[in-house]
Amino acid sequence: MEHEVCTMIQKLSSEDRTAELASLHGWQPVAGRDAIQRQIEFADFNEAFGFMTRVAIKAQEMDHHPEWFNVYSKVDITLSTHEADGVTKRDIELARFIDSIAAR
Repeated sequence: MEHEVCTMIQKLSSEDRTAELASLHGWQPVAGRDAIQRQIEFADFNEAFGFMTRVAIKAQEMDHHPEWFNVYSKVDITLSTHEADGVTKRDIELARFIDSIAAR
């Protein structure tokens, strides 16, 4: 069963990725790899950490975890699906969730 799930996860075509990126806020392609990234700045460390906690809960529910880096009020996020070696619908779904809570 696990093998079936992995084979169903497919990398988006470059056209689909470009179209999906256009619907997201602040996400950019990563140079040299099939991934998307966004940097978000918050008022302070507490706000940034609260945001990261909410994303962590959603990521755990999705079993899809971001690559991220935090320094004080800034959070750098990179999304890519390792099983597909690129950006998939799962990345877009998580990016949309991130956009929805970052806008608050």
